[in-house]
Amino acid sequence: MATVKTVLRKTKLADGSYPISLRVSKDRKSKFFQTVFRAFPNEWNQNTGSFTSKNSNCTQNNRLLLKFKDRALKILTELEMEKSDFTLRDFENRFRIVSNPVKQNVFYFWDEIIQEMILAGRIGNAQVNKDAMHSIHLFNKSTRLNFKEITPSYLYKYEVFLRSRGGSDGGIGVKMRAIRALYNFAIERKIAKEEFYPFKTYKISKLKGKGLKKALTLDEVLRIRDLDLRKYPLLTNSRNYFIFSFYTRGMNFADMMKLEWKEVVEDKIYYTRSKTKGNFMIKIQPPVQEILDFYQKFSLETKYVFPILLKDNLTPSQLANRKHKTLQRYNKDLKEIARICEIRKPMSSYVARHSFANCLKQKGVSTDIISESMGHQNLAITQAYLKELECSQLDDAAALLL
Repeated sequence: MATVKTVLRKTKLADGSYPISLRVSKDRKSKFFQTVFRAFPNEWNQNTGSFTSKNSNCTQNNRLLLKFKDRALKILTELEMEKSDFTLRDFENRFRIVSNPVKQNVFYFWDEIIQEMILAGRIGNAQVNKDAMHSIHLFNKSTRLNFKEITPSYLYKYEVFLRSRGGSDGGIGVKMRAIRALYNFAIERKIAKEEFYPFKTYKISKLKGKGLKKALTLDEVLRIRDLDLRKYPLLTNSRNYFIFSFYTRGMNFADMMKLEWKEVVEDKIYYTRSKTKGNFMIKIQPPVQEILDFYQKFSLETKYVFPILLKDNLTPSQLANRKHKTLQRYNKDLKEIARICEIRKPMSSYVARHSFANCLKQKGVSTDIISESMGHQNLAITQAYLKELECSQLDDAAALLL
């Protein structure tokens, strides 16, 4: 059973008065929450926890103290209904938000969530949320916004705002998902009420990106693999990253960047995919072994296989900055490699992954094997993935009618 009482603290202030705090006790432990009030000993009744008549404004001050205490009792009642084993820390988290209306502001809370993401090393998510928050700032034209004000109508108007600024379905979807996740956090922490949740009406699913996945044929991949790097030494790393990714089942750039030598054991590579946390064991094919031998010979004496992270023990922010910088260079180089190899398709780091799936499909490998190879969580994901890569095959089939 938790109890609440207003008490006069023992620490004397400069004017001889003492601060008044709210004492919350549970399981023989107490926590004090400072109020804006102070009193001299003769102005305070310790038994009732209230001002005496000797205080010049005792009636008004006692009324305010009672509101302060009632607010605490209401939170305790809510916590006891939710879970009987709640802690004083649970009370503190809830009480500080209710006591300080500024914390109910969307932007204030959003900034707290972003800082939590940064501390957790989720730098990419933090950046997505920063971009979304900046965008909402521009749309809202005010730093005052409560969660109750984010209605379906508000979101529809925000979508129109983004489209007027050239936003695509994919880009708008990213921002809307950030807002939805923020709202869910707010509900979880009792800052927003579920009854006002706008995403029951406003559906983000309608904003699926319509851009088709781009993939190379095996012949095009082999042109890149067999590129004479003696003529193009500045493209060596980018060519190697692409071929390594292709022959390691489409390993993405972030995982290649963090791949360590200790994860290369005999003829296998063992790693955990950052995005899905799935564990992979990949047999090293000859093109991959050739690339590993190259970087073993020219090792930077770090724990990493590739010369992307130039030293060990970087902070999450340093990792994110390095990834952003090198990925830009990598994608730029891939476009130059495509030009040299006479490949007339858009190129980016993800094309290696798409190409791996496409080439297996062209070779007649079953969808369930492709799904397992790529680490998809279920077959439906792979089927949807491959469906976007089949356009060229359909075009070839139509050509038979000519």
